[in-house]
Amino acid sequence: MALAGLLQQSAIIPAMKANSKKQLLQELAAKAAKITGLPEREIFDVILQRERLGSTGVGNGIAIPHGKLKALSQITGLFARLETPVDFEALDDQPVDLVFLLLAPEGAGADHLKALSRIARVLRDPAMVAKLRASDTESAIYACLSEEQASNAA
Repeated sequence: MALAGLLQQSAIIPAMKANSKKQLLQELAAKAAKITGLPEREIFDVILQRERLGSTGVGNGIAIPHGKLKALSQITGLFARLETPVDFEALDDQPVDLVFLLLAPEGAGADHLKALSRIARVLRDPAMVAKLRASDTESAIYACLSEEQASNAA
């Protein structure tokens, strides 16, 4: 599963401002609501509920919040690069500055897990993470996330 298939260029926020984990999740939910057409509150509640089970801060300044929504028709991603890292209660206690929000339809099952796995694999690559942190425009970040498929397909 390709990341470009999960993400539209308009779903990239190159310099998000947030002062806390809660504010970050609210900002992500607001942007996701514009992309999906679903209520912002519904999206926020789903990702907050998932965070209560355990932080989706996976370490190395990266978080992959995710959730399933009944009214969603397809798996949708959103990527944000934060201007200032925020405490996300990550596994390694490092503040988070790269966030990939993944929303899936309730019945997505294995596709949801495949997408999460794909995102985690891409964001585990130190060279990719360095490129994402150095990119400061929607198009540059989208190019990084899209180019990843080309290099892995070879």
